[in-house]
Amino acid sequence: MESNAETSIKPKQQQPLARLLRYMRPHRRAVTLAALFSVLNKFFDLAPPVLIGMAVDIVVAQDDSVIAKFGVDDGSTQLFVLAVFTLVVWILESIFDYANQIYWRNLAQSVEHDMRLDSYQHVQGLEMAYFEDQSTGGLMSILNDDINQLERFLDVGANALIQVSVTVLVVGALFFAIAPQVAWMVIIPTPLIIWGSMWFQEKVTPRYAAVREQVGILNGQLANNIGGIATIKSFTAEAHEVARINRESEEYRVRNRAAIALSSAFSPIIRMAIVTGFILIMVFGGKMALDGRLNIGLYSAMVLMTQRFLWPLVSLGQTFDLYQRAMASTTRILNLLNTEPQIVDGALPMAVDSVRGDVVFDDVRFSYNSGPEVVKGLSFAIPAGDTAAFVGATGAGKSTIIKLLLRFYDVTGGSVRIDGQDVRDLQLPDLRGAIGLVSQDVFLFHGTVRENIAYGTFDATDEQIIEAATIAEAHDFIMELADGYDTVVGERGQKLSGGQRQRISIARAVLKDPPILVLDEATSSVDNETEAAIQRSLERIIVGRTTILIAHRLSTIRNADRIFVLENGVLTEQGRHEELAAGDGLYAALWRVQTGERGKIAEVAGD
Repeated sequence: MESNAETSIKPKQQQPLARLLRYMRPHRRAVTLAALFSVLNKFFDLAPPVLIGMAVDIVVAQDDSVIAKFGVDDGSTQLFVLAVFTLVVWILESIFDYANQIYWRNLAQSVEHDMRLDSYQHVQGLEMAYFEDQSTGGLMSILNDDINQLERFLDVGANALIQVSVTVLVVGALFFAIAPQVAWMVIIPTPLIIWGSMWFQEKVTPRYAAVREQVGILNGQLANNIGGIATIKSFTAEAHEVARINRESEEYRVRNRAAIALSSAFSPIIRMAIVTGFILIMVFGGKMALDGRLNIGLYSAMVLMTQRFLWPLVSLGQTFDLYQRAMASTTRILNLLNTEPQIVDGALPMAVDSVRGDVVFDDVRFSYNSGPEVVKGLSFAIPAGDTAAFVGATGAGKSTIIKLLLRFYDVTGGSVRIDGQDVRDLQLPDLRGAIGLVSQDVFLFHGTVRENIAYGTFDATDEQIIEAATIAEAHDFIMELADGYDTVVGERGQKLSGGQRQRISIARAVLKDPPILVLDEATSSVDNETEAAIQRSLERIIVGRTTILIAHRLSTIRNADRIFVLENGVLTEQGRHEELAAGDGLYAALWRVQTGERGKIAEVAGD
């Protein structure tokens, strides 16, 4: 099963809302204004029941109405004054409704943008080992789906929570001010509603956490399948993969169903609590009005206000549903942000122009994830400007050397030094900026040929790009493409052949012009004619720079200044081609196989 993005993240004990508010500190001004506008909007939204009560009071009490106490005796004038006041209230309520929506929605967009950017930037800073334990789809579900869940809550739920709170406080205070003898009746359901809300929150939280976890697993499987669609088709495994997606999707549906079953029960139960308070006010308040102990206008306002007071509490079900989904997503997002990188940037700067290119491995030991050692006490030196090659069978540790040089991983023993400086002490951008890597696993981005060649050297001119492509023997085939350098290569460069992708990757490294050049099976995907052309190019570009070659075709490294032979992470031979080929070690055996007994070539295929 695919691992999801939580496997290496320790859960935090802090409440997700507190963590979210702490994260949102840079937006506190926008949060304050949005909350203020929500309060003012709800304050004026609660006025209509009072206005209706005042209208009833004018009709019934006439010159003894509330407005008459302010010196307006005529009933028609009182109605006119009330109408003007009503218009002002509605205008203000509309203005603040518009303002709170603008602020909450823009705040949601801003927080979503910041959180997605922060999360992606943080993910980029994590070590390569982290990504080996995660599925791409699991990370994508956090960076996209979970952040969208948070946006939906800030868009709607936060405003709803504030307005419900304002309603309870304002209407409760008003009831106690105008009719304290019946106010307790409308308050009766409130503790039950609050307790029920807390109980539902406690019960539904783990269910939504399980839903978010399954989203990551499902997304991981979908991303994995789409990336491997050619393999699925070639092995006619479509039905198998549909069944696998069906299992994960069904599990997602089952987990959602469990959460829905509980969250959907919230509103009906709360509604029964609400009707209790409404009936009490209607009956006992009506009896007081009939007995003359309560003003009819006040009674009318109280009946309407009871509905305004209690009915919004029904929406707490949907609001808490949004809240719980958002908090489950917030936990995943902030846990990702709190994941500490294991590869920490060094303090020493290293100007690329000043790098000579001396590379030293001193008694280096390394193992992946506390497994068996794949590099065992490896020591060698490559003088600045030399070309060194590494050969050996699959799993000998050749590609691991490159990963340690680039600090994709840190050594578990010994040290790797460039120009005498331990790579762990160097600033990562400077270290990696001094090394140009052409990997056997070429990755091209969806974009034009020009953009892919200039990747990492974004300020390169067209002339520099063309020159780099020419050196890499890529210019001619590029000009034959439909749009030349403006041809879109497709995702991962799928519109190009393997050899074309390799040559563009070489052109990218040539354009970078690094003091240290690493070619990891750089000619593994090209035909013999193209390989010969690339070899001619390499003879020009390796001059004056340290070059590290990894290859299983020994003919491509025979001119190296020194060749290192690895067996099971141990350096067993080193020297020039002529010396090693004349000996009786592994290199000589490899050379004899590749120049004679072709049937054995599979035994010595490179990393």
